[in-house]
Formats: sequence, C-alpha cells, structure tokens
Amino acid sequence: MKLEIAFLYHDLMNIYGDRGNIITLVQRCQMRGIEAAVSSLTIGDSIDPEKYDLYFFGGGQDREQYAVADDLQGKKGEMLLKAIEYGAVSLNICGGYQLMGHYYQPDDGPKLPGIGALDVHTVAGNRRFIGNVVVATEWGELVGFENHSGLSYIGAKARPLGKSVVGYGNNGQDGFEGAVQGKVYGCYLHGSLLPKNPRFADLLITQALERRYGKVELPPLDDKIELQAHTAAIKRAKETH
Repeated sequence: MKLEIAFLYHDLMNIYGDRGNIITLVQRCQMRGIEAAVSSLTIGDSIDPEKYDLYFFGGGQDREQYAVADDLQGKKGEMLLKAIEYGAVSLNICGGYQLMGHYYQPDDGPKLPGIGALDVHTVAGNRRFIGNVVVATEWGELVGFENHSGLSYIGAKARPLGKSVVGYGNNGQDGFEGAVQGKVYGCYLHGSLLPKNPRFADLLITQALERRYGKVELPPLDDKIELQAHTAAIKRAKETH
C-alpha cells in the first residue's frame, strides 16, 4: 500500500512544530511497511484531486495567510474541494483551519476568503489564547498547544472536534475545540498534534488509505513510549490549568 500526502504551503504555513505532523504520518506508515510519499505544495503549484489521499495544512501569520487565501481562490481551491469530494482526508491547524472555513476576518484589514470545506467562520478577537490544550473527543483525549486570537464559530454542517477540558477552544465561549465535516478536520492544536496523539494519527492514516484500498485495519505498533508521553502531557496540562 502507498499513502500520498500533500503538505500544503509548507514554506508559509508551518509554525509551532506543525511539520512534526508530516513526520509522524510518514514514520507510522513506514513502521508498518506502508510507503508514504510527501509532496510539498505552495503558491502557484497545482493540485491533482485524484493523486493525494491526505492533505495537511498548518498555521501561519496573518501576512502569509493573505497570500495563501489569494492562491486558494479559483481553480486551486476547486481542486482541493474536489479531492475532499473524492474521499481525501484533510487535517488543518490554526490558520489552515481558518482558511478551510468560509472566511477569516482580521481585526485590521480585508476579509480573507476560505474555501468552505468546513462550515466555520473566524473573526479576530482582542485577546490571545495561549497555553496547553486537552480536548475530549470520540477518539479519546487529544493534547496540544494553542496560540491564536481568532474566534471560530461552527455552522450546522460541521460538528466540534471535541469538548475543551483544558484551554480556550474555538472562541473561549462555547467550550468546543475544532471542527469536523466528513473527513475534514480542523483545530487550533499545535505542538505538534500527531506526535502527541498517535491514535489520532492512525485514524487519519486509516481513513486516507481507505479512499484507495477499501476497508483497512492497521497492524498495531508498540506505542508504549508514545502513549506514556501522551498521558504525561495530558496530566501536566491538567495540573497546570
């Protein structure tokens, strides 16, 4: 089996260790004998909606988001939506999460249009949310680190990724973190997300492989150390909350 991964805007949207998500996906595939190929796509590069099984879109600063938002309008955004329609998985963190929604409205500047893969919109807030995050989800607790001032609100077509146990979540008001719509996942969890949450990484790999190969069951890995680190990170976040 082979997993084709697209790393979107690797040179512009890659802060707070977001690249670690790509490293984790590749390593957990290779440890199972699954070939993992990564294509780094940036401004001006085209998207083949039939090629990639999993898209990763990380976070960046507002100035980078303007350039990226502009690049996603038109055919490129259409092809990304087509890939999702074809069953591709998409993991989106912070700025990537915002631009996969309908729009992000900065505090000072024009609205940045998204592509609407998530029924979410984001507006700038006057407070920065920084700190460790623990989220209760249907796949267990996820742990990460948030650093954002954007306030994201979920519409009827999406559902929250989970309930905030530690941290401010989407907007510091409704108690939810992230959004899920089909196989599109968005959240504010940096840190990186997937190295700290190996079971969630395996969920994404499984869903992405099933696009091409049908029902897939990943062989188990010896995750003793990874799960100890996961548990320790959650414990520390709760104790310092």
